[in-house]
Amino acid sequence: MTKVKVRIPATTANMGPGFDTLGMALKLYNEIEVEEVDRQTEIYNNNLKSEEDFKDNLIYKSIAETMDRQKYPYSGFKINVIRCDIPISRGLGSSSACIVGGIAAANAIMGNSMNLGDIIDLATKIEGHPDNVVPAVLGGMVVSLKVGEEIKYSKVSIPNKLKFVAMIPSFQVSTALSRKVLPDTYLKEDCIFNISRSAMLISALYNSEFDKLRICFGDRVHQPYRKNLIKNSDAIFKKSRELGSVGEFISGSGSTLMAVLDGNVDEFIKAMREFLDELEDKWNVISLEPDLEGVKIAG
Repeated sequence: MTKVKVRIPATTANMGPGFDTLGMALKLYNEIEVEEVDRQTEIYNNNLKSEEDFKDNLIYKSIAETMDRQKYPYSGFKINVIRCDIPISRGLGSSSACIVGGIAAANAIMGNSMNLGDIIDLATKIEGHPDNVVPAVLGGMVVSLKVGEEIKYSKVSIPNKLKFVAMIPSFQVSTALSRKVLPDTYLKEDCIFNISRSAMLISALYNSEFDKLRICFGDRVHQPYRKNLIKNSDAIFKKSRELGSVGEFISGSGSTLMAVLDGNVDEFIKAMREFLDELEDKWNVISLEPDLEGVKIAG
């Protein structure tokens, strides 16, 4: 029976104006081991058996969906989550990591019968949108969009000097709730606002025009509504600016907030931790670099 180990990066999506389109993989990882077995599927966390019904497990669902589509016969699996550093429901792609990890594991077990496009298309079908799953597969920063049932994507170069600091709170924000608060229609000027910022964001990154980034991370589609679900978000973004960040945005649907810096990361983190310690909720502040590899099969 085949056994594979898979490492999957966290992701940050939207990145300001790029709603459901822009995403970037980060050096924060989950790792899973998946083994074919001749019995019912079992789920483990660090070799401790979980009481979770395997049919509700997103990794299992993704494995089964992949193999069903490829008409690959299976009985069950031993799924062991051996590393889980991506926090759940914090806007860092925890569900995408489960989906991409499950598909990658299934593909490896099947002898890599799926190509990159197949993996991305299936991951998007399961997740519903491509902004997290595509960078989780490819690594780096990616622009991705749906054309019919096919996903088109293009990678974006990220200047090495840019650093990303995540402010991760103790409270969660569900994706379902964060989508529910969004309006059904938008004014034309708000659409133009986001189109212009998205276009300039890609150009400013390409040209290392860091002085334009704060303008580029502006958004009128999701952040004005979602920030109300994240306590003290305005104050934290204000403090980020005071401490020298070149831009800020809500990571995915929240609750994580992201600051972008071009230096002085250690000083920023120290001062930000002191500021956040005064708030009612607990916050973790970590520096995250872009992951350029995407999902990896270890064996």
